[in-house]
Amino acid sequence: MPVNHLEDAPLSRFHKKLALFSSGGPFLDGFVLSIIGIALVQASPALGLSSSAEGLVGAAALIGIFLGGFLGGWLTDIFGRHHLFTIDLIAIIGLSAAQFFVTEAWQLIVLRLLIGVAVGADYPIATSLLAEFSPRKYRGPLLGAFVTMWFVGAAAAYLVGEALLSVDGGWRWMLASAALPGLIIVVCRIGTPESPRWLVQKGRLDEAAAVMRKVFGPQATLDDIEPDTEGTVGLGALLRSGYGKRMAFITLFWTASIVPLFAIYAFGPKILGALSLGDSADTVGAAVISVMFLVGCVLSLLLVNRIGRRPLILHSFVWAGLAMLALGLFPDAPVAVVMGLFVAYAIFIGGSQILQWIYPNELFPTEIRGSAVGLASSLSRIGAAVGTYLVPLSLAGLGIGPTMVIGAVITLLGFVVSWAWAPETRNLSLSQASGLTAAPTTATTADRGGVAA
Repeated sequence: MPVNHLEDAPLSRFHKKLALFSSGGPFLDGFVLSIIGIALVQASPALGLSSSAEGLVGAAALIGIFLGGFLGGWLTDIFGRHHLFTIDLIAIIGLSAAQFFVTEAWQLIVLRLLIGVAVGADYPIATSLLAEFSPRKYRGPLLGAFVTMWFVGAAAAYLVGEALLSVDGGWRWMLASAALPGLIIVVCRIGTPESPRWLVQKGRLDEAAAVMRKVFGPQATLDDIEPDTEGTVGLGALLRSGYGKRMAFITLFWTASIVPLFAIYAFGPKILGALSLGDSADTVGAAVISVMFLVGCVLSLLLVNRIGRRPLILHSFVWAGLAMLALGLFPDAPVAVVMGLFVAYAIFIGGSQILQWIYPNELFPTEIRGSAVGLASSLSRIGAAVGTYLVPLSLAGLGIGPTMVIGAVITLLGFVVSWAWAPETRNLSLSQASGLTAAPTTATTADRGGVAA
């Protein structure tokens, strides 16, 4: 069998650099969405925020991601991945720095909305570029590693926030601090080549051939780029039979995965404080849980090719959901038990987190990949934004126990959706995985991953 110099390529220095620089977007996303939880400890009294205003500040970036996700995906499918790869980060840098100067709540809400737009736009741009350069053997781990940087960014946010919490006006420095890593990332991204798959799809064959030779060696040709099995696919396919079903699956499982998680990150100290951990354990505990989310993602990366996509997502949802359910049913448990359950949730939910970026990039063809990733990201953020807005209201009105039970129900709904629709795409080429006949939307009994229905 002839070697495909793209799909069967070894993991090169180029792939590693591209994966690292692409992951700058989720790093900033995790940092921006998590730092607000600590910043609000000072910002709320400083700006006179009510519980409702706190919810708006926490949800503003998520609303922005909803707007930016599809916009960025649509633009990257039209104009390519290369130029937008740096433009959106420049916007994040400027908007983050501007947060230092806010004097009223509405200013902070607007800036965080715009930051969310830029962050949301980066996801389909960066993941499409990474997916289209990645060999089949490494595509899952590379795309999965993309999301681990979200948790690195979140953990970094808690460290920065804790260091500045005792500083007068420290919340301003917290919110503006995202500009520094943003500057480093945008400099590193300069010079990244355009996706040869996108260039071929646009008929720019000479440019595509030049990129193939530069990245994969002089032996690589355009014959190594397998055509999408479905041929020309319009944007309307995202809402039609086949691809429409895939879009529904991705949107629903993504939403179920991030609604409880984003709520924990945006209001981690408040949630842990409501569990009466005592002293400074609420902030420190939130930082520990951030690290455990990262551990869960790393462990899932080691399993995604070993056990497959479908078993991983099923186990992830069911065990994470049960851990959160126990938190809701026993909110007055000893501190060690509460932290243990939070740690269990953080580790088990890692599987669904890494698959948020693997599945959508594998299940749609080049022509609409960016739009599909962007639309899924946008739609999932509707639920995440609503959930984040309602968290402080739920804590005040219902209490910590019912709030955690609601999060558990949402997580277990993710299991149900995945059981019905999650496909197995392990070992498929990108063109095979994106074809409607190559990656079935239901698995055989042997592929169900050992989780009972």
